Amino acid sequence: MPSLSSSYPSSSSSYDSVVVALRTAGCVFAEDEARLILAAARTPDEVAAMVDRRVAGHPLELVVGWAEFRGLRIAVAPGVFVPRRRTEFLVEQALAQAPDASVVVDLCCGSGAVGAALADALGPVELHAADIDPAAVECARRNIARAGGHAHTGDLFKALPDALRGRVDILAANVPYVPTDEVGLLPAEARDHEPLVALDGGTDGLDILRRVADEATDWLSPGGCLLVETSERQAPQAVTAFTRSGLTTHLAVSEEWYAHVVIGSHPH
Repeated sequence: MPSLSSSYPSSSSSYDSVVVALRTAGCVFAEDEARLILAAARTPDEVAAMVDRRVAGHPLELVVGWAEFRGLRIAVAPGVFVPRRRTEFLVEQALAQAPDASVVVDLCCGSGAVGAALADALGPVELHAADIDPAAVECARRNIARAGGHAHTGDLFKALPDALRGRVDILAANVPYVPTDEVGLLPAEARDHEPLVALDGGTDGLDILRRVADEATDWLSPGGCLLVETSERQAPQAVTAFTRSGLTTHLAVSEEWYAHVVIGSHPH
């Protein structure tokens, strides 16, 4: 749990009332959420407004304005995809694959959490983040500023400076991978409060993944790697897409996080 120092001094009565409101709304971790809301709020009115939003079903991260990701506090904003803790596994795999990376690209970056976490672990790197959604890019710009990162708006590789071709050591692409017909089955927090463009991966959920794989070898350095998160069901097709694109491919699985990451290396 992050530090909960607060600019709004909460009394035990206000804490108790927030817990009751959240628990009544069905929040499983009402006590933890109450502490986070009270830590983020500056006035009693802000507490009330945040509780109302949370009770109405807004993701907690969007209510308090940040998400924890690999020990970092990542700023998030309404309309921006909230980073998932399971995606920390993708970051771990990238670091294991390319521990000496000097050029990193966070494609389909959303809040820029992956790029920020990679830069935090690697030290000084040339970091670029890109997304088709201007709101996401603005959010990412804030989160990668400390690492001196550059944020770009555009459709996949079209957003990137041409000078990056053949130089990227880690290409992390947390692409949308929910099949179109299954978006409606997502939890309301995602379905109602996150952008469709960050969720919908096309008919079988792999449209964007295939596009990224098809162009990746033009951008990767010799030995550079592409990493994409997918589902257990989609993993075999994703591996095939990587292999057909000329990448040396393997699948990494975390039982703890229920995470599946396809990793493709550019042949030397």
